[in-house]
Amino acid sequence: MQYQDRKKIFSARDVVVKFNLRGKVLTAVRKASLDLYEGETLAIVGESGSGKSVFTKSFIGMLDKNGYMESGSLALDGQEYPGTQSEKEWLNIRGKKIAMVFQDPMTSLNPVKTVGQQIREVITWHFKTDKETAKQEAIELLRLVGIPEPEQRYKQYPHQFSGGMRQRVVIATAIACKPRILICDEPTTALDVTVQAQILQLIKELKDEFGMSVIYITHDLGVVAHVADRVAVELAMLPTARVANESWNTHGVIIEVASLDEAPALANALAAEHVE
Repeated sequence: MQYQDRKKIFSARDVVVKFNLRGKVLTAVRKASLDLYEGETLAIVGESGSGKSVFTKSFIGMLDKNGYMESGSLALDGQEYPGTQSEKEWLNIRGKKIAMVFQDPMTSLNPVKTVGQQIREVITWHFKTDKETAKQEAIELLRLVGIPEPEQRYKQYPHQFSGGMRQRVVIATAIACKPRILICDEPTTALDVTVQAQILQLIKELKDEFGMSVIYITHDLGVVAHVADRVAVELAMLPTARVANESWNTHGVIIEVASLDEAPALANALAAEHVE
């Protein structure tokens, strides 16, 4: 099935994000647009500083305090929602409908709380369940993401886990509310190659099991070639239309470079036809 035949579940149109920085205003994202379709994996690629992470953080109200979405529109299942709203309003979207997995799991996990407590709190906050029910659901989530002996691991702290296992915990927390969309911001960068492959496979399996759509933010073309149905290129050098080209990719390496930072002209190379 071509992506155009699927239901469009999310769209961003002409998004502009700015930051107040030392008395000046910095434009980090300039008129960026994209669509996301049901069940697909979309990779957003671009060189460092092109605004990939900032763009997607604007979808769930996670910009830094000095940042704001100045203009543009966001829509989930055809219903527009403001990019500027209260934290209470954002909580109806963040986690429940759109969740995010970050690059470094130690910045996502609280070092003084057990991993089980952190997952349980997400469940009790969003679903108002009792602690015991939430605990059992948290243990099941740990089992689902491949944590061995989840009943024992539930009681342990983040520093007692390896990097790969911590990222599995972060993923378990992200999917606790069964979101429609999972945004993965460089989820394997801090991991060794073997663990990277395991995490990518885990995300694919969870995507299929829960019927999620996934957005990967990356500059690693190996990851793109492995996971993406479609690619959106975000270019820092363009003054407008920051997501400039969308092209298909399903199998094989797009171009023989290690990262987009080493290939400024990659946007042209990504204009290749869809590989069946």
